[in-house]
Amino acid sequence: MKRIFIGLSLLLLFIAATFGQIPAGYYDPAAGLTGENLRAALKTITKTGHVKLSYTPGVWNAYAYTDVRPAPNNTIIWDMYSDVPGGTPPYTFTLYTKQCGTASVEGDCYSREHSMPNSWWGGFDDATHPQFSDLHHLFPSDQIVNSNKSAHPIGQVGIPTYTSSNGCKVGPCSFTGFTGTVFEPLNEYKGDFARAYLYLATRYMDDIGNWVRTYYTTEAKYIIDTATNNFKPWFIDMLLSWHNLDTVSTKEINRNNAIYYNTAQHNRNPFIDHPDYVNAIWGSIKPQPSNYPTNFSARNIHLKWTDAIGTKLPEHYLIRMSSIGFSAIQNPLNGTSYPNSSTDLNVNYGMQEAWFSNLTPNTVYYFKIFGYTGTGNTTNYKTDGGVPQVSYITN
Repeated sequence: MKRIFIGLSLLLLFIAATFGQIPAGYYDPAAGLTGENLRAALKTITKTGHVKLSYTPGVWNAYAYTDVRPAPNNTIIWDMYSDVPGGTPPYTFTLYTKQCGTASVEGDCYSREHSMPNSWWGGFDDATHPQFSDLHHLFPSDQIVNSNKSAHPIGQVGIPTYTSSNGCKVGPCSFTGFTGTVFEPLNEYKGDFARAYLYLATRYMDDIGNWVRTYYTTEAKYIIDTATNNFKPWFIDMLLSWHNLDTVSTKEINRNNAIYYNTAQHNRNPFIDHPDYVNAIWGSIKPQPSNYPTNFSARNIHLKWTDAIGTKLPEHYLIRMSSIGFSAIQNPLNGTSYPNSSTDLNVNYGMQEAWFSNLTPNTVYYFKIFGYTGTGNTTNYKTDGGVPQVSYITN
């Protein structure tokens, strides 16, 4: 049966490569639109007719059409996490074999990698979460490289903490606007990943803000803007640079056609079909600013901590601030809520960071942090023992 299925796969792949093209009228509703109007129209287009695949066996079987190399025989998995463009990969995977599973070293097996981590929406795989098995961002990948990528966003790495055998990197982001941990693919595939993420920001534009609001401890909060249901400016700038650096390839075109014509998912990535849509929505390279800012000084303080542990965990933290001294910071009273103000800040358990902004330069500020449970008259603060405290001077 497997030989028959592979043979059918090869036939359909040949048909898709030969006859696959953008269906007539597919993008007519987007004609003449720009900006958010265009993104909204493309959302409707990509959502209409989109059928959610099963994760097993649907995605595994779809790879026979979407992610195999034409040479030598359409059975070698095209893994962007281990490929060496223009060279010889250190290992390859054959269709239907070495599906993960677990792995101990690179080359053991390949997995179904969510380029946008599925933990960002709670990891749910059901009818209301079609993104879990959405092929437009679900690539076959070496399991060890996938594990090192973890739930980090894509980005550009300065000094890597991990480098795969083909040169993918994990480490602190060096792109202006973010310094957290990111995964950097090869230059030859950065456009593939950029267009996959731009598709996600379009197909799921009504959902991505809620993912962050609901699962606020995930790294999605660093790239998704909940106010606009879009990506944050720094991330958009990076994706646009990748989109322009690595233009649409034949691999992407064939994969896009295969998803539409040879799988039940039956929708398309508009940014592969129309690369011009990217700049039409998110803008082309912007002009250089005319002047530098003035009154440059540090008025913000970034606080970080490690969450409390124990048999009873806090539900929230109250951070209290003073410019006088630690002794001026009073312990909060049980049964009393302290709304956010210039000196008080409430943070949910799990966030592990907070900002105090618009402070006076060259001033020492003092902080104490109190864990608490409950709300209103049921609030119960931990105030005994040594309350954690820290001070810092603005520049």
